[in-house]
Amino acid sequence: MMNKKNVFIIGSKGIPANYGGFETFVDKLVSNQENNNIQYFISCLSTEESAFEYKGAICKNIAVPKIGSARAVLYDILSLKWIINYIERNNLKDGVVCILACRIGPFVNHYKKRLKQKGFKVVLNPDGHEWKRSKWPYLVKKYWKFSEKLMIKHSDYVVCDSKGIKSYIDNTYKKYNPKSTYVAYGADVPKKVIEDSKKYREWKINKNINNPYFLVVGRFVPENNIELIIKEFMRTNIPYDLIFVTNVEKNKFYSKLESKTHFNVDERIKFVGTVYDQELLTEIRQNAVAYIHGHSVGGTNPSLLEALGTTNVNLLFNVNFNKEVAEESALYFSSDKGSLSSLLVKVTQFNNEQINELGNNAKKVIKDRYAWNQIVEGYEKVFVDGV
Repeated sequence: MMNKKNVFIIGSKGIPANYGGFETFVDKLVSNQENNNIQYFISCLSTEESAFEYKGAICKNIAVPKIGSARAVLYDILSLKWIINYIERNNLKDGVVCILACRIGPFVNHYKKRLKQKGFKVVLNPDGHEWKRSKWPYLVKKYWKFSEKLMIKHSDYVVCDSKGIKSYIDNTYKKYNPKSTYVAYGADVPKKVIEDSKKYREWKINKNINNPYFLVVGRFVPENNIELIIKEFMRTNIPYDLIFVTNVEKNKFYSKLESKTHFNVDERIKFVGTVYDQELLTEIRQNAVAYIHGHSVGGTNPSLLEALGTTNVNLLFNVNFNKEVAEESALYFSSDKGSLSSLLVKVTQFNNEQINELGNNAKKVIKDRYAWNQIVEGYEKVFVDGV
């Protein structure tokens, strides 16, 4: 009988997943497991230590104090300590530690040496360009970039969920000769809800949504081009709403946005908060006139894949990461004045044939290239055979 490959995964908040890209990925990996010769071990962020099993995976709640943004770094380090202790206690000899994101570069080599002694390799999913995100202060951005370099240097394999990220890794860190491969993020194509559900109708009433609407789903951060989207929408007179499903924080960015756009005087623009109910969010997406994706920082964004699987018309900010995913199944806008506003007006004039053609093409992209069974198969191959 073949010995099982032991695969430890750290860096997600844990499973089962309610939301979040890495969380959904880990859940799908475990739930759709095809290779029965893999034993998964999942680290979960918590405030109390405990252990449990989920669909055959051995899960460990790691207690991490709430110390701000450094909590994620400490979480990864404590997870690695748990892994090494578990390996030693159970005399495990063969396996992989998969690390999600590049948070612990300055510390990773110390743990990698100990893992190597036990016959374990380190697989890294570097995520996107975290060091480009505007929410981080200058010194934190410098840390992220330095950490990324060390994570690439000391990983045995690097799995990128974007061809653009893979190209960046290969070129930027050429001197480390990274063994990299591309395995996409995944998505589903849910069935169309023919009749509005009671839950959806109540949500619309509660959020005062009475008109057809354009939809934005994502984090409330500048790099998602929220200011551009608002300004361009306000350039139009169309009797549609602009709905933001996002975690609005009334911080400096919010105040600056309000003073620069005066969106608060336009009754069509509505910030409706987050929606963690996936069935409701799917219905919200399916009923949108179009989804607007303003994300400009790299990587394959889960929100974009979800949109392509559910919303017929998708309007994407024209950067290579977005074009790589959607190709010709979406429409694109730039930061030029009038680019998005003219596109919004154009979309309101589409007939059913144009709408359905875009929708069918988008769903074909998901089914052909981003189906979860393909993604799971890709990762299992990396875990068992290497890159």
